[in-house]
Amino acid sequence: MATLHREISLDAPAETVWPAIRDFGQVHARVAPGFLTALEMDKGDRVVTFFNGLVARERLVTADDEDRRLVYAVVEGRASHYNAAVQVLPEGTARSRLVWTIDLLPNELAPAIGGMMDQATGVMKKTLEA
Repeated sequence: MATLHREISLDAPAETVWPAIRDFGQVHARVAPGFLTALEMDKGDRVVTFFNGLVARERLVTADDEDRRLVYAVVEGRASHYNAAVQVLPEGTARSRLVWTIDLLPNELAPAIGGMMDQATGVMKKTLEA
């Protein structure tokens, strides 16, 4: 199983970043606009469309407000297993760190998904700091 890990240092406090991350049905507008071009909620799942036309059905596993940690799984898509966790950690009062980890099968998808994560983190940083 491939594990992908990205961290973003943000010039924004965790108290303002977490509500955007936690808003599962608005990730396309509040976290990664342009990287995600559409989102439709369907029976609690979000069906997201990426900039490259890829579509995935994502299911919320948990949203932990105390630890500012959101976990979701892709339940329909190219991967046979895809579980992701996004956590917002405070760094003082005015900064935070976003930690995003994905466990993925098959391993062969790791380079493509890793490249998409790299693109997404740039959009996320710009959006979450605005």
